[in-house]
Parts: sequence; C-alpha cells; structure tokens
Amino acid sequence: MIRYRAAWILPITEPPIKNGWVDVKDGVVAAVGTGHSDERLSSVTVLESCVVMPGLINAHTHLELSGFHGCVERSDSMPSWASTVMSLTANNDPDQNAIDSAISFAHQSGTALVGDISNTLASVDALRRSPLDGVVFNELLGFDNREPTGLLNRSLASIKNYQGHKPRVSLAAHAPYSVSAALFKALREAADAHALGPLSVHVAESEAELEFLRTGTGPWRDILELRGRWVSDWKPPAEGPIDYLDRLGWVQSDTLMVHGVHLTDHELERLAAAGTTLVSCPRSNIRTGAGQAPLDRFYSSGVRVALGTDSLASVDDLNMFTELQEARRLAPDVSASSLIKSATLHGARALGFADHFGAIEAGRRAALIAVSGVSPNDDVEEYLLGGIRPEQVGWLESGIG
Repeated sequence: MIRYRAAWILPITEPPIKNGWVDVKDGVVAAVGTGHSDERLSSVTVLESCVVMPGLINAHTHLELSGFHGCVERSDSMPSWASTVMSLTANNDPDQNAIDSAISFAHQSGTALVGDISNTLASVDALRRSPLDGVVFNELLGFDNREPTGLLNRSLASIKNYQGHKPRVSLAAHAPYSVSAALFKALREAADAHALGPLSVHVAESEAELEFLRTGTGPWRDILELRGRWVSDWKPPAEGPIDYLDRLGWVQSDTLMVHGVHLTDHELERLAAAGTTLVSCPRSNIRTGAGQAPLDRFYSSGVRVALGTDSLASVDDLNMFTELQEARRLAPDVSASSLIKSATLHGARALGFADHFGAIEAGRRAALIAVSGVSPNDDVEEYLLGGIRPEQVGWLESGIG
C-alpha cells in the first residue's frame, strides 16, 4: 500500500479534502481520507503544495489531424474552415509522428482518457503504445449513401481487428449534412447489434447546418454539390437537428453529441431528458467560425456536459486544463466543481469508463495526477481553472503514467 498525502485531494464525487490522502494498492485506489488511519503502508509520499486529482478526460479530439497544426487559419465560416481541412486530408495521409507527439503532450498535461474521432483508425496503434486509454470512433460519411451495407461492413471488419485491446473502437457519424438517413440508421443498428458502446456525432455546430436541415440550401449544399455528393431528390426534413436525429434513433444515453453551439433551450432539455452527453469544445468553436459555445445555457439546461479539445487543426494544444480555462472565461457563473466534473467524471461516463476513470474512489484505477502550485488556503477548484501548464502536472507512480 502506498499513501499519497497532499495539500488537497480532489475526489470529484465528493468535496475537496484539505490535507488529505489517497491510498493505492496494485494500481487501484484503496481508500481516500484525511487525518490518520490504521492501514499498514509500504511507503508514504508527501506532495506539498499539490492537489491530487483524477487524470482528465478529453471526450472529443481528432488525433489523425495532428499533422495540420498551424496549417488552417482562423475562419468566420465553419463550412469554409472545414473545406480547407477536407482539402488537406484528401492529399495527405495521417502523420504518425504528429499523432504520437500529440498523444505524448496530452498525457504530459494530465489527460488519461480520450474520445478520438478517426476516419482512418490511424490513432489506434498509437494509443495502444501510449499510456492513454479511450475510445476511437471510426467516423463514417456519405450523404449520398442510400445502401450503407458495404461501407458499414468494411468498418466493422476493421473494428473487429482491434477488439479485446485498448483502446476500444466504436462508430461515429460525421454530421447531419454529411451522412444519409440510411447510414445514420445503419450505424445505430450496428452499434446495438455488436454492443460497440457509445456513438458520436457532430451536431448543431454551425448555423449553416440548421439552414441546411430547414431548407436544403446554404454552404453545406454548395460543398456537397462541389464534391459530387448532392442527392437531387433529397428533401430537407424542415426541422432542427435533434428532432431529425431523434427520428433516426440517435438521441439516446450512449450518444455523444459534439459541439451543440446552436442548440435551442428546448433541444438541450430533450438531450438532458434522454441522458445524452453534450461534448463542448469551446476553444475550437471560436477558431473554426462555429460560434461561441453558450456554456451557461448548457449547464442550466441540466444536460450532462463533457469537454474536449477538438483537433490540433483548430486549437494550439491538447491541454485540457487550457480548455477548462476557456470554459471558465465563457461561463463565469457556472460552479468550478461543475466545470471540473465535465473534464473528469462526465467524460468518463460518456466514453463508457465510469467505473474506472474520472474520480478518486475505492476500487477505481489510480490514474491520478498531482498538480503543483496550490496552497491549503486556496480555492483549489478555481485554481485548477486558472490555466495549468504541463510542467505543473505529474503522474503518480501507481497510475497510468
């Protein structure tokens, strides 16, 4: 048994513990508390001026885009930004060295678990070599795909090759403007039939998406026509994205709805009632021209909110503490504990790791970090929202680091 004593222990499921300790045995949390106990210990490590907390959860990123860091300029139009990325990916294979570097930085800055979107599954082996765990979502596109069996079977065959090892591999649909109704339904059915776990989809990321679903016009139709993917007899559903996805079986508790910048209050309440997780990526939303994430409305609606960085094509780094800092800037009235829970427990639950990651409790994995620079007199949760640098983060020896 190893005991870690620190100025603060942040269990997530309980209030912060001042001058607390956590006991770890065989890589698993044995107990958490304050004061003294009668447990026999093999060693005690004192972490002065530190808070011990669970590793962070990046619920949405695109590791295979890591090679495009700095290649895509900030835009006022999300479709325009996406067009630039599509041009880059069409002419370049994923940069494995960049993927490895991105994973290494994420780990160094305190991330334990990722939800990664991948069209190529290029990140799977890289994550397997790394200390990180998570879910890689094999993302499928095909607005003109009315018979998705062949595409889906190829994806399932690839996924089968990775079963039984970390990371887990599941399925994702890109977005309502790039995936046919038939493909949405087929993905839902396949995930259920093969017990693949959570699904992911980008939703309400831009106003152009809402226009497309209401009228069938706008920038996304222009892009589909330019790429030869437009379906001449397609009829717009003339409804919002949540109504549309609900009819296709996607408004469920195992779905990660990503971005949601332009969801209405009613749509947010529907997601909350369904137990759906909304993953917000506030730094990326501003850079891509999607808009400013209305985090205050997200939290007041009662929907479960997780956080992600999105890709290095749209953010400067994969540091989840920087994402928390931006979340605090955008949502000054949301409690610090709620924001931190979004970057820990809510992300772990959304990705299907609720019993292992995201909190410090007996029986969970000891994937724990120590963040330096805090005093016993600080508001420790607010301190963690002020911008934590990778050099302030250290993994406890019994954890995944």
